[in-house]
Amino acid sequence: MDFAYTVAGFAVGAIVGLTGVGGGSLMTPLLVLLFGIHPSVAVGTDLLYAAITKAGGTLAHGLKGTVDWNVTRRLATGSIPASLLTLYIVGNHAPGGIEGASGIIKVALGVALVLTAVAIIFRKRIQAYAIRRFGDTPNPRRVAALTVLTGATLGVLVSISSVGAGALGVTALIFLYPSMPALRIVGSDIAHAVPLTAVAGMGHWWLGSVDWALLGSLIIGSLPGIWLGSHVSTKIPDRILRPILATMLVLVGAKLIAH
Repeated sequence: MDFAYTVAGFAVGAIVGLTGVGGGSLMTPLLVLLFGIHPSVAVGTDLLYAAITKAGGTLAHGLKGTVDWNVTRRLATGSIPASLLTLYIVGNHAPGGIEGASGIIKVALGVALVLTAVAIIFRKRIQAYAIRRFGDTPNPRRVAALTVLTGATLGVLVSISSVGAGALGVTALIFLYPSMPALRIVGSDIAHAVPLTAVAGMGHWWLGSVDWALLGSLIIGSLPGIWLGSHVSTKIPDRILRPILATMLVLVGAKLIAH
């Protein structure tokens, strides 16, 4: 089974390398539906998996200068406290603690997957609407406040389901910063995902919902997968990859919601 986990890590890593999204969106439901891992353990383990794999991406973007650290800081200002508060409430007030929250986690994960799919499909339309609605130079204070609020929303969603830091975070930034280059938005979102998933993952570890052996098996596969995917991505049209990923997310999300 360890080898199967490694293969799964490789496959998801390759998809993330190809499309830039899909880490939590694919890995967590894969662990739950295919391998029968308890939802809370799948979420907790996947959060640390995401933190480790995206740390390399943050380093690469940071060296290229494609991270807007002001945006990253604003997101983290909202997401880190929201993540800690969410984990505290779930761990101490949900019936049966984190283990008893499996039903909530499954439904939240399903909804998050569907929202992620919508974000992937309509990303360009959302960007165009933002430019029409607010123009290229929206009110700085309003944007800063909405960025913190976006971070808080992501903190809650990511802590419960491990999904949202990628596609939903990027989509929110496109809406808030329509004139910012896409590469800089992606770099800033990846940089924010590292501390958020690390804090949320450590919180799940504290609650007893991280499988370290599983994490190791996933990482062994994901690192070469991400490397391969990132190289192959230049040869496959984005217009082909994203609809396929979105369809997968809708199907998996619907299954989890109806489970």
